[in-house]
Amino acid sequence: MHARRPTIDDVARHSGVGRTTVSRVLNDGPNVRPEVRDRVWASVRSLNYSVNPQARSLASGSSGLIALVFASDLEAQPNSFYTSALELGALRECLVQGRHLLTHHVPQDSPDRKRQVLDLIRAQRCQGLVLTPPFSDDPELVTAAAAQCAVALISPAPATRGLADGVGVDDEAGGYDVARHLLALGHRDFAYITGLESHLSAARRLEGVRRAVSSHGLDPAAVRVLAGDFTFRSGVEHTRRLLGEATPPTAILCANDDTAAGALSVAHGLHLSVPADLSITGFDDTPMSEIVWPPLTTVHQPLKDMAGLAVNALARRLTGDGDGPRFETVPHKVIVRESSGPPGAG
Repeated sequence: MHARRPTIDDVARHSGVGRTTVSRVLNDGPNVRPEVRDRVWASVRSLNYSVNPQARSLASGSSGLIALVFASDLEAQPNSFYTSALELGALRECLVQGRHLLTHHVPQDSPDRKRQVLDLIRAQRCQGLVLTPPFSDDPELVTAAAAQCAVALISPAPATRGLADGVGVDDEAGGYDVARHLLALGHRDFAYITGLESHLSAARRLEGVRRAVSSHGLDPAAVRVLAGDFTFRSGVEHTRRLLGEATPPTAILCANDDTAAGALSVAHGLHLSVPADLSITGFDDTPMSEIVWPPLTTVHQPLKDMAGLAVNALARRLTGDGDGPRFETVPHKVIVRESSGPPGAG
């Protein structure tokens, strides 16, 4: 026979407190003395008790569901490494919090995209919502969603940071740092392939690149800017155009790693040596950055951690944390690999 799983009532009896107090401790709720909280957690460990998400949902009359919403572009390939990293981070924290995760894609150019997100909250009885760019940049959507459930934002624009909890890197500083790396190597002729125009976090990366160029006494307007869409294809198309010019750039900075991988493929097709003939950098430090050859110099942002922190922020709200919206800046880092080097060596 299988041993009976311990229940919340068993924890209450073992720790000598009421069932309500145990529930508050498990949900990190307020108004519990530290010594009582420690006693309850000792009982949880002693009894090997684990939260049953289904039982929690039935008891509370709530879904226990957190939705993670991504923007999709029906005309472009999905940025699978980026989305999968955020999904994994959110899923891990949902397991810790005893909640369910639903991932959902909404076409970012759809005229009724806001209604689709709000309908999702109602139809699925979502307790929490994590919005990714560009939805996390939309004040109207964030305000409307926050009226229905707890909301957390990934890489939000400054305009939405006061409307809901958020987490992200300093994108402007990331662009600045990777450009400074190339400047220190001796590069003075740059091109930048952007992300989608609606993604303000990617636009901030370009601002950082221009600031770095200006700090070296160069004209930031001299940086050649091409409008990409975060895809491998846009990296291919724009790099072909750049390398067909009479004086191509010595370094191409890309708004993400997928685009940089496309740039690399064109360089290889033209039998150029990277980085001897051309330096290429990305952003995100997704697994792709180490798979391609040469491995990409890129800017690391801890995507899994960011999603986990967003879910954790939702859990705090759902257990009664009444403080105002918080934005948490997580550290970024330039990861120097073999795709960047001094100009003119090849």
